[in-house]
Parts: sequence; structure tokens; C-alpha cells
Amino acid sequence: MSLAPALEPQALPPGSLAALGEGVRVRLGAAPDTAPALLHALAGDPSVMVRAAVAMNAVAPAQAHRILAADRDERVRALLAGKLAALVPTASQPDRSALAEQALAMLADLIEDEAVRVRTAIADVVKEMPQAPRELILRLAHDSALSVADPVIRLSPLLGTEDLLALLAEAPSPATATAVARRPGLQPAVADAIAASADTAAITALLANQSAAIREATLDALIARAAQNAEWHAPLVQRPSLSARAARALSEIVATQLLGVLASRGDLDPDVTRDLQRRLSQRLAPAPATHDEPTLERALARAHALLAEGRLDEETLLAAAQRGEPRLCTAMLAVAAEVPVSVVERAATLRSAKGLASLVWKAGFSMRCAEPLQVLLARLAPSAVLRGAESGRFPLAAEEMRWQLDFLQRMGR
Repeated sequence: MSLAPALEPQALPPGSLAALGEGVRVRLGAAPDTAPALLHALAGDPSVMVRAAVAMNAVAPAQAHRILAADRDERVRALLAGKLAALVPTASQPDRSALAEQALAMLADLIEDEAVRVRTAIADVVKEMPQAPRELILRLAHDSALSVADPVIRLSPLLGTEDLLALLAEAPSPATATAVARRPGLQPAVADAIAASADTAAITALLANQSAAIREATLDALIARAAQNAEWHAPLVQRPSLSARAARALSEIVATQLLGVLASRGDLDPDVTRDLQRRLSQRLAPAPATHDEPTLERALARAHALLAEGRLDEETLLAAAQRGEPRLCTAMLAVAAEVPVSVVERAATLRSAKGLASLVWKAGFSMRCAEPLQVLLARLAPSAVLRGAESGRFPLAAEEMRWQLDFLQRMGR
């Protein structure tokens, strides 16, 4: 169907293009029945909108593609790259068309384009194609730009174990190992290579990848290192098919709320589950007073000393919570939040999950601290703990947390 009978685009001389408005030229560039010679001429149009229309036109000739592949606007080149990449399946057929062969040849050039946008456009189209040329997939997987390499590394069916091991060894980007770790159905050999590295982000992603096949010995080795890597605790507790040895080892190092998650798993041996529940009960029970337990005054002095030394931070607070030191945690939270100790004690007495989370927020700590403090100070059961939102964000609005803080302070007055 032509644009309009009066235009007769198939016969329109290229020299008369300048007399047409931009809108008309855009429609001509996008029309499926525009003559190849006219599309060739429109590929060099001064309007980026016209050139973009030609780049997306499925019947644009190879001559137009060659012009557009060198276009000064990377958006036009990206549109062309995406269209050509979509022709890859037809290029794998025995009776492939000349257009498909030309598309492959041009993709080989566009994949080296300096603009990340262009290379990303190709990766987004071919990332799951089983017919894509292996050389093309390998080049994309080894790209230094994460937006190009990540989808191909995670999703391409053409990458095997040896390819993934090579990517880990070469590491074209600091995030390459993390992309490999997120790949579905990861094989044990690849998991071993990631686990043996010092890349904590990649190991965290590996542990969170429920479909990754991780050997029992590898998981045991990671649990042994997890005491110094708190970000591994949650994905370790949630790993499928935990052995009794792994579950007991985790119970020694994870925070109380994660111990609750571990003890509630339904796939562990009943004896292991009873042992975990016993340990959880011991943690939740009030700590007996001892002659060397620090008084609140000593705990406050310690908190102020930590502040002066620049060590009143999340890790120190979490370590105190892990050791089960409620007075020190109370003092540290009060000093960091710049509120009286009585405000923290009031939130604990009221068993206010929102109040404690708000105090943690005011102290400048993350929701990662709020969860164990609710268990330690307010004696909340794991099921009653206020959890963080996605990405560890606080589940309460800032205005609500300010109200909670004001409420706790007004109660004292």
C-alpha cells in the first residue's frame, strides 16, 4: 500500500526529496513499498527521524544499510543493529537470503561500534537465540560493557562450561563473574571457580542462584568463610538441599532471625530441626545476669569511646548483637541516633518493631541492623520481626519513622 496515490513513492526521483516535508520523508522511509533507490537516498537524509525510519524498514537495501551503519547518530546505528540482529535466525538456514548474509557481515562491524548503545541493541536481540553465530555470542560475552555482556552471559544457550570458565579467567569487566554467577542452571565446575575467588559480590550472587549446582564440599568451604561475610548468610540459609552439617555450621554464625528461618525449614532431618529450634530458644531466652555484665553506664562509656574512635558503625553494632549484648546495643543505638537511652529502652519495652527500625534509621544504619535488634532488644519472635523491603530499604516511609521517634520521645515527657 503506497503512502498516497499522488506521491507515487516508487517513482519519485531522489532529486526531488528536498521539496518534501520531513513528515512525508519519514513516512516514505518507513513504507514497505518505497523503492530501494529512494530508501538509499533517504538513508543520507539530514533528518535523524528520516534516517531512523529507514533503519527500521525491513525492505531497506544493503546500500542503505552501509550508509546507516556509519551514521553520525548512535541511535540510528542502534536501530539498524537491532533490525539486522533479528535476521540472524534466517541467516542460519541453508537457503538463506542474500539480505541475511549481508546482515551477518554488517553485524560483524556493528558489534565493534564504539557506542555501547549499539552493541547493547545487538545483545538484547540475540541473547537467547540458539541460531546465533557462536563467534558473535562470544564477542558480546567478552564485551567490557556490562549492559552488553550481562544478558548474553546469563541467557545464551550457546555458552558452555568451558566458555564460562574462560570468562571467569579473563574477566573483561569487574562484573563479569557476577553475571556468570547469575546464569540459570550453573554447573558445579563453574560454581567451584566462583567460590574459589575473592569476589564476594559474585559469591553472593552464586549463593542466591537457586538453580546453581554447588557441590556439598564447596558449600561447606563457603560456610567456613561466611563468618566474615554477613551478606552470604541469608542466601546460605535459603540454599536448597542443605546437609545436616551445613545447617548446624550455619546456626553457629547467623543472626537470630536467620536462625529462625533455618529452624523453620521443612526439608531438614527432624533431629537437626529439633537441635536448631533448641538453639533458637536459647538465644531468645533472657540472658542471665553475670558479675562481669557491663552496667548501662559502662555500656554508654563504651559507645561514646567507639564514636570518638570512628568505630560506631554497622559492623560493630551487628557484632554486639550477634554476641547477645543488649545493654551495649542499646547504648550504641542511643549514641548513634543522638537520643536518650530511655527512648531506646521504651521502644524495646513496648516491643515496637517500627520504633526500633526508626531509631536505626535515625542512627544512619541500614535495615540490616534493625532486624537482629528487634529480636535482641524487644524479644520479638522471627515471625513478628519487621523485615526490610527490596534491596534492604526501610519498609516504612520517612514521615512515619519521624512520627515513631516523636512518639517515643513524647512518652518520656
